[in-house]
Amino acid sequence: MTRVFLVDDHEIVRRGLSDLIDGVEGLEVVGEAGTVRQALARIEAARPDVVVIDVRLPDGSGIDLCRQIRSSMPQVACLILTAYDDDTATSAAVLAGASGYLLKNIAGMRLLDDIRAVSTGRTLLDAGTVARAAASLRDGARDDDPRWGSLGLRERQVLALIADGLTNRQIGERLGLAEKTVKNYVSSLLLKLGVGSRTQAAVLHLGHPGR
Repeated sequence: MTRVFLVDDHEIVRRGLSDLIDGVEGLEVVGEAGTVRQALARIEAARPDVVVIDVRLPDGSGIDLCRQIRSSMPQVACLILTAYDDDTATSAAVLAGASGYLLKNIAGMRLLDDIRAVSTGRTLLDAGTVARAAASLRDGARDDDPRWGSLGLRERQVLALIADGLTNRQIGERLGLAEKTVKNYVSSLLLKLGVGSRTQAAVLHLGHPGR
């Protein structure tokens, strides 16, 4: 069962999403919140697999909430759901560790499919979005960022292949490593880079001038 938490300041939106999600097999809404403060207080107790977050909340940004969730609970996937198609916000969502950025006019079945997808670790962000986020990061990047010096040769190789979109199994085949060994390298490089997702790591790699 995939556990879903909803964050939106409009009760009618939360009610509609809850009815949609609870109406299908394999998905369950385990909590709701209308503000950032409520969400932070409730999500840890609810232990969801996926959090669906509105960008604009009364007491802050849904993107900032995503960043906090991914920092403290990296196993929780975040889907940003908004009425506004904003390239800047989309790039910010990538850097915050979101698994997807969806418009509220999305079809119900598509949303359900996307929730299922990110619960398995998939990322729904397209290559163009990731590239824009990398470009914005590259503008302020420095070659002497100490995080890069902390990575070993294998970690750098794994990171480059993550940025190319390869799975752990494909990386293992490319480098002649067991899939479990690749998983260990991924966990290590995420920790050293101070990020909570493969997407964030890929963006950092693409945005680093010395790669």
